[in-house]
Amino acid sequence: MSVLTFRQATTADLPAIVALLRDDMLGAGREGEAEDPAYAQAFAAMEAQGGNRVLLACDGEEVVGCLQLILIPGLSLNGMLRAQIEGVRAAASRRGEGVGAALVDEALRRAHSQGAGLAQLTSNAARTEAHRFWEACGFDQTHLGYKMSLVDPA
Repeated sequence: MSVLTFRQATTADLPAIVALLRDDMLGAGREGEAEDPAYAQAFAAMEAQGGNRVLLACDGEEVVGCLQLILIPGLSLNGMLRAQIEGVRAAASRRGEGVGAALVDEALRRAHSQGAGLAQLTSNAARTEAHRFWEACGFDQTHLGYKMSLVDPA
């Protein structure tokens, strides 16, 4: 694997991020086109919210991975700051090269440096390979996750 660099995403990176989100067994059927204004609106809302950013893994100028890192203040665990990891993707052409693990390591380093005492995530039950990835990264499956769509099916 070549040397990766990591940086915070900008709006100019939206096409690359959306392409990574779509290049996935589940994302292919649920993600839209990068030009959809919903992505720019969501990105602007994330930037306006403190502690909610997209982190990119880059090989030179090419974006080869992304994840969303959200720092969540909370009262439980003696007021511990939590790091929520979402939307982790590595380019299909780079899977198996350690891009995802390096990206997660960088996110954990950044979260810890900002005071987070716990990192958490959810992983779709259908993503069995992802479950092995998370365990290899040092995460333990300690909870069951539940979700409910709040979008009208119309």
